[in-house]
Amino acid sequence: MTLTELSNQTAAQFTKVHGHPPRWIAAAPGRVNVIGEHTDYNDGFVLPMAIERYTVIAAAPGKKAGHVTLHSSEKDGKALAIDLGRPMKPFAKGTWANYPAGVIAGFLARGVSFPGFDALIHSTVPLGGGLSSSAALEVATATLLETITGRTLDPVDKALLCQQAEYQYAGVPCGIMDQFISVMGKKDHLLLLDCRSRKTELVPMRDPSVSLLIVNTNVKHELGSGQYAKRRAQCEAAAKILGLTSLRDATAAALLKAKDRMEEVVFRRARHVIGEIERTPKAAGLLGASDWSAAGQLMYASHASLRDDYEVSCAELDVVVEIAGAIGETGGVFGCRMTGGGFGGCAVALVKTDAVDAISRKIGADYRQKTGIEATLFVSRPAAGATVLLPAA
Repeated sequence: MTLTELSNQTAAQFTKVHGHPPRWIAAAPGRVNVIGEHTDYNDGFVLPMAIERYTVIAAAPGKKAGHVTLHSSEKDGKALAIDLGRPMKPFAKGTWANYPAGVIAGFLARGVSFPGFDALIHSTVPLGGGLSSSAALEVATATLLETITGRTLDPVDKALLCQQAEYQYAGVPCGIMDQFISVMGKKDHLLLLDCRSRKTELVPMRDPSVSLLIVNTNVKHELGSGQYAKRRAQCEAAAKILGLTSLRDATAAALLKAKDRMEEVVFRRARHVIGEIERTPKAAGLLGASDWSAAGQLMYASHASLRDDYEVSCAELDVVVEIAGAIGETGGVFGCRMTGGGFGGCAVALVKTDAVDAISRKIGADYRQKTGIEATLFVSRPAAGATVLLPAA
């Protein structure tokens, strides 16, 4: 479904619920990280891509003055309401409306006032697959509020406002990558983000003969609970031993020299991060130069490092990467790796566009045969970031 078709569908749903058409429609994409995993909280580089899956919000002035009502097409139809005349506070933990509520609170905290409105939210970004459905919802909300108020935020400030909304209202201490790519993505480009300086660089990927295939393993292992904080602490321990504030400035040579002063597991965690920080801008350069083979090899190296040194992969993700590797370049696969936090979720493969159908069938069938699980696969080219669909420009 194209974004225009999705917008029309959301507008029709809004009209069905409220009895009149929306005045405003805004959208923001999910994302897949092509390479650069677990580098963000180490001040490193990441290389995300906005995907052709979106969260769309249709809205109109509210029936109840001073109130915001939020409907989700995915939920039971019950609206959640926010009284703008009262101090903002989060809903109960785990409530989906905390994501837009946190953004609304961020605008109010900046002194941006707005009348009440009714909103209907519809999304094609898969939930729980590590494709950043939460950031898409936050950024779509922020884009809607910019449209309603006429107050356009600086893109960096907008992304940081959305990140803070996720942290303060949803209780998720996320990095900045998801919101940055959802705000700043550009069609036919990847985004190289320096997580220390917050500087961004658009990396062209205009060749339509190559696409990204996203493979959702449809598993999420509980083993992942608490592991993020543990690895973050291990990275901080390695940096401290090296006399650095973060692993961004560490080198493989310096790490090897300090190996005897580290626990073996801390050494391996740092080895992954240092290698991944080096691989990411290198991969950006190769992809920008259309050197698909060399970029694909870096993706495989990234997965091996995440599997062996960082230990955040799982059997199902490894199976997907092994199947992709067996298909190889002759079958249209240049590279493949797990993407996201790990312990399940998605893998991403760099593939020939004209071989997508055959590759998808092969991966789907072999994955089902090896795991007994049905994977969900879809292809995407680099998509645009947040956009306003109504009123039309």
